[in-house]
Amino acid sequence: MDFLSTVKGSLLENFYPEGWDFKKIDACCEKGATEESFWNPDFTPVECRDIYEFDTFMGHEIALKIKEARDRNEKIALILPVGPMGMYRWAVYFLKAWQVSCSHVFTFNMDEWADGDGNTLPSDNPASFEYAMKEAFFTPLGELTVPETQRNFATKDNLPAYAQKIAALKGEGAKLILVYGIGRMCHIAFWEPHFAADFADEDGWKQATHRLGAKLHPLTIEQNAITSFKSRTTLVPCRANTIGPGLFLQADFCIGGADGVLGRGMGWQGMSFLTTLHYGPDIHIPSTFMPTLPGKLFYLKDLAGPLTPECN
Repeated sequence: MDFLSTVKGSLLENFYPEGWDFKKIDACCEKGATEESFWNPDFTPVECRDIYEFDTFMGHEIALKIKEARDRNEKIALILPVGPMGMYRWAVYFLKAWQVSCSHVFTFNMDEWADGDGNTLPSDNPASFEYAMKEAFFTPLGELTVPETQRNFATKDNLPAYAQKIAALKGEGAKLILVYGIGRMCHIAFWEPHFAADFADEDGWKQATHRLGAKLHPLTIEQNAITSFKSRTTLVPCRANTIGPGLFLQADFCIGGADGVLGRGMGWQGMSFLTTLHYGPDIHIPSTFMPTLPGKLFYLKDLAGPLTPECN
């Protein structure tokens, strides 16, 4: 019995996005982290033995990009996520150890919880991404921190201005660095796979810079209930403001992370990680474009499989 034979007539029949080839996804899950011909020559998956190594490696990579830009006397633009999060502690550690000021850094948080009109949580709400960034990165940097006027958050008024601000920085020679995680539904930021149905073709999809009050997939909501809300689905907003491919595909270098291992043989990110690596670029699965860009994708070794079923 295979998955597809059980979908028809079930509650999952209209649950997954159009355009998903489940047989192809299943084949991806058997491949491990082997290289594909469509990968960018400068794209590299980096295996991490445990979460401690993962956080350190990612934090070092972020800090190194900031230091390299400082050494070249260049501005740098960073698109930043709230998840993964452990890397920020190590980015702070290295920047402080090297005494690197972040006065040349411009940050753009990739998304934020919102209502249907794009109104976001107050910045002092502990569930907001702005609050999380201040607690994890900006405040611990102390006198080395990113100037407040150079921090951008995905609010209703500011998110639509990201494209112009980033274009201006790139016009001044700044490199754009994308830091990202991979969602359960293979989203980048909160750019969900079902958004593809709103575009006539790939070119139109690639030009979309953002979305306000975006509708999140149910599995995205459940992923965040598990990872950020201690299982309380009732606290997770069903919408968010988010950047789109018109911004994240502009990145000069990408620093990705996949750490979705829960322990005792359980995990939520194995299929998403391997589909990202092997499916090939497809607008119905946004993360599949990441291997076509230069960068590193750090991952916990268990996510590479084998993804065999077992009872836990």
